[in-house]
Amino acid sequence: MQLKIYNSLTAEKEIFKPILEGNVGMYVCGPTVYSNVHLGNVRTFLSFDFIYRTLMHLGYKVRYVRNITDAGHLTDDGNVENDRFVKQTRLEKLEPMEIVQKYTVDFHKVLDLFNLLPPNIEPTATGHIVEQIELTQKLIERGFAYESNGSVYFDVLEYNKRGLNYGELSKRNIEELFANTRDLDGQGEKKNPQDFALWKKASPAHIMRWNSPWGEGFPGWHLECTAMSTKYLGEKFDIHGGGMDLKFPHHECEIAQGKACNDTEPVNYWMHANMLTMNGQRMSKSTGNYILPMQLVTGENDFFEKPFHPTIVRFCFLQAHYRSVLDISNDAMIASEKGFLRLMEAVKILNSITPNDDKKSDFNLQDWKAKCYDALTDDFNSPILIAHLFEAVKFIFALNDGKETISTKDLEELKSLLNAFIFEVLGLQAIEENNNEKLDQTLQVLIELRNQARKSKNFDLSDQIRDKLLAEGIELKDGRDGTTYVLN
Repeated sequence: MQLKIYNSLTAEKEIFKPILEGNVGMYVCGPTVYSNVHLGNVRTFLSFDFIYRTLMHLGYKVRYVRNITDAGHLTDDGNVENDRFVKQTRLEKLEPMEIVQKYTVDFHKVLDLFNLLPPNIEPTATGHIVEQIELTQKLIERGFAYESNGSVYFDVLEYNKRGLNYGELSKRNIEELFANTRDLDGQGEKKNPQDFALWKKASPAHIMRWNSPWGEGFPGWHLECTAMSTKYLGEKFDIHGGGMDLKFPHHECEIAQGKACNDTEPVNYWMHANMLTMNGQRMSKSTGNYILPMQLVTGENDFFEKPFHPTIVRFCFLQAHYRSVLDISNDAMIASEKGFLRLMEAVKILNSITPNDDKKSDFNLQDWKAKCYDALTDDFNSPILIAHLFEAVKFIFALNDGKETISTKDLEELKSLLNAFIFEVLGLQAIEENNNEKLDQTLQVLIELRNQARKSKNFDLSDQIRDKLLAEGIELKDGRDGTTYVLN
């Protein structure tokens, strides 16, 4: 089996060749913890959780690094009032690190809910200020950066003059970039509008600040990831991942910083997860087409008819390839729930089946196994893997009906493979039956039967239903808004 990965840098699928055989170094850009993690973030991190699980299943030893951005940054207009950390601390009347702690905890809780494995290392930006200052000094010494009024900027024009290519990842032309970029962030401090901040001078109003050779300030966003990825994975590592929205300028700047510092391409394979939409539209707070992960799970929203278990949401997300746009809707979630329950029923049936050694298997297990691994090794194709799983599900139901046969050897291997693909690789979890929910559904059926009996003037049946339930400790109460029940 040869693993192929779509490399955003070359825009091609390439055979994966790790730097150190049998080992993978993978860095994924983590959240900026100033607010609740949103559903689009969950989709990205879930995609890389599936990739991480697949790599381990294929036998690789993976060092997975995912950072936490806990330092404030100016927005494009350079106005400290628009710094997200500044705005949130004022809104909630909390200290900056209280905001960081609150939303880091929320981030971990949400990812645990969706059964994401933790990374091997989870560094924070504020924990690596020294490394970022050292990188900035190195870039100045090598002539790729300059200090201006207490801030330090990366010189993009100088970078390209030396035969390097700012724009290689996003496929952007440097002349067009210079022509179409206004100096919103530098306020006249930059040599060129496209230059980006490595270190920013802190204004008196800026809350998060650190001492540096250039005065008090804070690191540039792009610099943080370069400092943390190279510290834990080396100057050159295998895989760098993140959302599609980070390709430019964030990842483009990371490449420039890495090459300028270390004279080498910092990453061999760049991977980007696509965006999440809802009901065919981009999710946005301003339009109201927006939902938090917990609102989808609890049902406290206006978009979905019922709550959905986190593993149902995970299953829905994995039915789209990580590079494809994923659209969620009520119908999509209902369909995912039905598919998931059928998958779990097949697993349950398979564990109770007795093999028949008198006949050979009707199911070509080795061919099915090969197709499953072909999907996994073809750029982590989760929807194709799931389609193959349902081929096995169809066989299992036929087997249960006595229409197919399977040998002991094939049965044991099918059990092992199905469990590995479903629970280890896809990361799905069995849902425990909610007895309270089933009781409620049963009682609603009985209440409806009693209502129909009353409408047809069959009072004997109506009273019989009421009295039998009362004998079991369930009291029906008729009111203006209908019939309810009380458990005594």
